[in-house]
Amino acid sequence: MKFRVTPSWPVFARHSFRSNRVSPSFSCSTSSSRNFISTRASVNGGPGGSEGNTFFVPGATVATILMLGILHARRLYEDKKIEEAKEKGLELEFSPDAKAAFLKMLPLLAISRCWGFMTSLEIPIWMRPYIYKGWARAFHTNLEETALPLEDYASLQEFFAYTLKEGSRSIDADPFCLVSPVDGTIMRVGELKGSGARIEQVKGFSYSAISLLGENSFLPMVIDEDMVHEERDKQKIRSNDSNKRSWWRVSFASPKLQSPIQSCPMRGLFYCVIYLRLGDYHRVHSPVDWHVFLRRHFSGRLFPVNERAARTFRNLYIENERVVLEGQWEGGFMAVAAIGATNVGSIKLPIEPDLKTNIPRKFLQQIPPPDERVYEPEGIGVSLKKGDEVASFNLGSTVVLVFQAPISRSQGKKSEASEFKFCVKNGDRVRMGEAIGRWHAS
Repeated sequence: MKFRVTPSWPVFARHSFRSNRVSPSFSCSTSSSRNFISTRASVNGGPGGSEGNTFFVPGATVATILMLGILHARRLYEDKKIEEAKEKGLELEFSPDAKAAFLKMLPLLAISRCWGFMTSLEIPIWMRPYIYKGWARAFHTNLEETALPLEDYASLQEFFAYTLKEGSRSIDADPFCLVSPVDGTIMRVGELKGSGARIEQVKGFSYSAISLLGENSFLPMVIDEDMVHEERDKQKIRSNDSNKRSWWRVSFASPKLQSPIQSCPMRGLFYCVIYLRLGDYHRVHSPVDWHVFLRRHFSGRLFPVNERAARTFRNLYIENERVVLEGQWEGGFMAVAAIGATNVGSIKLPIEPDLKTNIPRKFLQQIPPPDERVYEPEGIGVSLKKGDEVASFNLGSTVVLVFQAPISRSQGKKSEASEFKFCVKNGDRVRMGEAIGRWHAS
């Protein structure tokens, strides 16, 4: 099978100069052409192993191998720091550092597109098993779960988004459970409470669920009566202070806009943040049976989304490019947010193959508003069953679930409690199809 020869870099030189004499130009050109022919045959898997030749490896392959080594060393360093903190029983708090500020100055969007191009290049068949096994060894990928032989994945991009072998995952059939949509690590779980419906990013910092899902989100919100009374009391205090001031006193302070009364999420709204490592299975599946009504695509940055980045970047998941799916299931509201990351600018949706992410923008061009599409086949949206594929990444990233769960209603409002309970906690490893929460039958 023939392959296109990419620009080559010499790696291992097997011949040496035995004499200082300069050979004639004709013999030199003849020798160079003979070496090039043998090199081309060697790269393409053909016979070209005669003694005295130089062995060449495609430049893209060398760059890929170097990238794997750098990522592996970085992962070992970060894992060591995290394990030391866990052994001491410490939970690392939010703390911006110089690295986060430096990464904000880098053209991560262009770097991610370049990485996507490199990983899409075709790899010689004989080299594929070595590269994929090296990746699996470095990042703990289970090669026994791949649906195809390693030789059938023509590029790293195809290998990253491999499908599972039949029987590799079992979907929890309990109708009263919500399953994990991905293989990954539980970063945060909890219930949306208080004003603004905030999701905890890391200890000491949180972000708004509305900012994550979009201003036009269908997230169920209610007006908090206690906040209404508190806002009225503040307005009375402001009016009394203004009356005490003399008529000639002028303030040059910047005017303050009156903030609207913030709303609170309805009871029974939960969130779950799951981080996909580099070696994890990179496809996203449906956590329950539900109907997808719309999709929002937010263009943005592509910062890393690992544990270190979550501790150092403010509003990490809001700043990054993401695709949000919203809909309805038997428990109420359901949203799945697929967050992009560095080198993971491509997010694909099986229900919308034409969607393109990480689109190049002009220099200094502002981030465009979110692109929204409504799915309305017969007014019920797109129907997905538990375990159906929802999206796929080209590399590790993050998935955020925001959903409404069944609640039991008592006679008193204050005694209202949710039947839904998470069966996982922060830091747990989960596999796609495993239950992450259960509730009782009503």
